[in-house]
Amino acid sequence: MFPGAIAETTPDKPAIVMAGSGEQMTFAELHEYASRVANLFQAAGLEPGDHVALCLENRLEFLPICWGAHYAGLYYTAISSRLTAPEMAYIIGDCGARAFITSPYKTDEAADLLDTTPGVEMRLSVGGAVDGHDALEDLLPQQPVEPIGPRVEGTDMLYSSGTTGQPKGVKVPLPGGELGSADGVTALAGMLFGMTADSVYLSPAPLYHAAPLRFCRAMNRGGGTLVVMEQFDPEEMLANIEKYQVTFSQVVPTMFVRMLKLPQ
Repeated sequence: MFPGAIAETTPDKPAIVMAGSGEQMTFAELHEYASRVANLFQAAGLEPGDHVALCLENRLEFLPICWGAHYAGLYYTAISSRLTAPEMAYIIGDCGARAFITSPYKTDEAADLLDTTPGVEMRLSVGGAVDGHDALEDLLPQQPVEPIGPRVEGTDMLYSSGTTGQPKGVKVPLPGGELGSADGVTALAGMLFGMTADSVYLSPAPLYHAAPLRFCRAMNRGGGTLVVMEQFDPEEMLANIEKYQVTFSQVVPTMFVRMLKLPQ
């Protein structure tokens, strides 16, 4: 068993599959990645209750990075990859992030943030070089898998869309319990959708949204396979349902409408 990320399951079973690229990460790899990320944060001085922020497109490393923060008992804020640099700077400053993770997808915005987010002590990039950021891929091999600090439950802290002013952060008390404690969404997925270790869940939406992030996290805990679409396309979604033998998914009305408008 890998406490925190997943339920007891076969270590080499796919935990995360990227639908477009076909990239995969097994449960064992997920646990190892998250453990090294947690140790990296803790080696930098972050303690339970501290905050990290990330702005990434849907990519294989998204959830493992979140799990690394989770393992270390941190708050983690997933920022919309569609925001501008000033919008990102407001959220990073408001949540008090000590670390920020991004990718080449946000290179231009990341450059602007160097001068507008003075509270950030650690800047990391994943998937390629970003000026002013250390490459996560270079740092992780230097970290052990075994814990170097406490392993307690962290949680997300997400923001509203800001349609009536500045975005509002929703900060709940840090769970702080033993790593591996079940959460409400995991229980909900089991009760409403019959989620088990045999389930295959398709996530077609941006992972920075609350429901996709939390349902994907629940799948990792439940031991089933998670299939993530890099971006939504109605025909590709139907093809993925067939290809991966998907058992349940989480979509919004706009996605349903686009699928219903497809020719028979």
